Amino acid sequence: MSWGEAIERARLAIVPRTYQILSRFSYLADLAREVRRAREEVVKNLDFYLGQVERAVGDLGGRFYLAQDGEEAAEVVAKVVGSGRLVVLSKNNVAVETGLRRRLAEWGNEVWETDLGEFLIQLSGEEPSHLLAPAVHMTRERAAEVVREKLNIAVEPDAAYIARRVGEFLRGKIIKADVGITGANAIAADTGAVVLVENEGNIRLVSSLPRVHIVYDGVEKLMPNLTYAFTAAVVQSAYAGLYPPTYINLSAGPSSTADVEMVRVTPAQGPREFHMVLVDNGRRAAARDPELWEALLCVRCGRCHMHCPIYLTAGPKFGVPPYTGPMGVMWTAITRGVEAAGPHAMSCTHAGNCRLVCPMSIDIPKVIRAVKRRYITEPK
Repeated sequence: MSWGEAIERARLAIVPRTYQILSRFSYLADLAREVRRAREEVVKNLDFYLGQVERAVGDLGGRFYLAQDGEEAAEVVAKVVGSGRLVVLSKNNVAVETGLRRRLAEWGNEVWETDLGEFLIQLSGEEPSHLLAPAVHMTRERAAEVVREKLNIAVEPDAAYIARRVGEFLRGKIIKADVGITGANAIAADTGAVVLVENEGNIRLVSSLPRVHIVYDGVEKLMPNLTYAFTAAVVQSAYAGLYPPTYINLSAGPSSTADVEMVRVTPAQGPREFHMVLVDNGRRAAARDPELWEALLCVRCGRCHMHCPIYLTAGPKFGVPPYTGPMGVMWTAITRGVEAAGPHAMSCTHAGNCRLVCPMSIDIPKVIRAVKRRYITEPK
């Protein structure tokens, strides 16, 4: 079955559902505007909020790291993890961006993705085709085939059956894991608290069962406070067509208890260690760029993909995984440079659908035109 047939199944499922959600819950548009204002504040004062979250994480009893590029970020995590460990990850585009899973495996660790889509990508050895649904290019028949071939687990070509059998396999890994690594939908700079949206239930297990929890994401995930962080998570979920989400999780430091004389101490039954690694990798330079800065407002809902004629035709070839689709062209320019993003920008027809459906009202065509112009005019 071709890419076109696979993506059409997904498009017919998610696009109408998203419009129904936004029509039914009219307050979501107001929340999106609030999130845009808060994200603009952070992008324009990024270094201030980075300093604030570093202090907050320390106050929680955690360790904070700011990595300048992907190589440094992956190396920081590898040193925290060590070798010979069982590591479980929740879906994390920055981990893909920086090659984190590969780096941890090079250090002699057993590493498993626990998100169903990312797990299928790991088994197949393919690249993710969508930042929210990385295996959207796989039909259910293909997904069942991958699980049978790689794990020797008999599964039917049925989404519910595949999810159940894979879940059984991964739960055994999570229970035994030494280290859990998650991303973040949003991070409250003033408290260091991390907000995560999910539907599978794997993230709350990954962040609470292993003895070490590492938060690994980009600096743009900072929000001024916890109210805005929660609101950003709600907006991301709604515009992704998955509202209300099954779970919204909050993590703030290592586990703790105050059950003896109301004195808060750590650790308790959950993680004994909490580490936050925030990745720059071109983001702070983009925040100062008069044309690229707006891309940092993206909440990663992936809605622009399903309204883009080029993505619906070319799929993951439009952008560089994990940053595919219209937003992916912008983010490829930020994380890999204009030279890498330019050929993809040249494919854009500037239909403008992406701008119309973006919850942050990012003028994506305008940013892509800037990438295109720089690619053509800047010296090679």
